[in-house]
Amino acid sequence: MPIVDVKTEITGNVWKIEAEPGQSMEEDEPIMILESMKMEIPVAAPEDGTLIEILVKEGDTVTEGTVVARIEA
Repeated sequence: MPIVDVKTEITGNVWKIEAEPGQSMEEDEPIMILESMKMEIPVAAPEDGTLIEILVKEGDTVTEGTVVARIEA
């Protein structure tokens, strides 16, 4: 089963983590919410699978392209 990196599309702060490792995820289901310029932007699962790892914590600052989680597809 392939491991899929979940990357951010914007620079911002990790506002809220919505999922936890071991959880089954459906494509486009939010894993976490980023806050950038007073907007909330979800980071969603790129495909169906199991969330195996979250690499950031709430309050962390991330830049565009940061790998924030991994899914086993």
